[in-house]
Amino acid sequence: MKSTNPVLGRIGKAAQQPQYSVPGQGAEYGYTYQGSPVQTGTQDVMTIDDVVVKTVSLIGVTTLLAAITWAVVPVTALYPTFIAAMLVGLVIGLIISFAQVTNPIVLFAYAIVEGIFLGAVSKAFETLYDGIVVQAVIATLSVFLIMAGLYKAKVIRATPMFMKVVIGAAAGLAVVMLINFVISLATGEPTALRDGSPIAIGFSLICIVVAALMFVVNFKQIEDGIAAGLPRKYGWLGAFGILVELIWMYLEFLRLLSYFMGDD
Repeated sequence: MKSTNPVLGRIGKAAQQPQYSVPGQGAEYGYTYQGSPVQTGTQDVMTIDDVVVKTVSLIGVTTLLAAITWAVVPVTALYPTFIAAMLVGLVIGLIISFAQVTNPIVLFAYAIVEGIFLGAVSKAFETLYDGIVVQAVIATLSVFLIMAGLYKAKVIRATPMFMKVVIGAAAGLAVVMLINFVISLATGEPTALRDGSPIAIGFSLICIVVAALMFVVNFKQIEDGIAAGLPRKYGWLGAFGILVELIWMYLEFLRLLSYFMGDD
């Protein structure tokens, strides 16, 4: 689990800026930029274009594996598939977060596993609720684009206090969701947070709001990394952060929409 507060320190030796731990999928992961800046003007510096390419690459691999999983995994094997992929993805995600892994092989391995997880989960939901996946995808991408626009227009500013509050909220949700998952796994029944009740609806809405605000945290970290002249490899951490937030939000939209859709 990640810490509940930002980890303040240096971005490299020359750029003294705050470092923040960043929760990821389901607020389960965290990372900070750690590295020495390089001289401006070299080709090995982190740029926004490079981060975009890395992010699109990870999302593309995740989407491809999700589609393949949807096509080849039978309905009867969906549950063990997404449980296994979820656990493997959690381990890889934690390794990336705490070890500050910037190796693209590891990042793409994470994207592959998460693609398998999402493909199985999505097919399971679609089997019960026709059309829910398309709605969840549209909702997720819409929120992401809105938050990106608000950040670029400086309507939302990632101040130190904003970062602390959002990261603290995400950390709290991580603890709650972990406990909730363990209880559900032990009892075989959903808890009040995931049973479609008004409490469950409210919880999903809170998760979606926090996930949306976490996009701002990710944008700020990427911006700080570029300003600090971090090595190009750290763009992978920025891409990783965006990917896990997209996955978290998509899953929450699936749950929220399912509460309002009857079984076919």
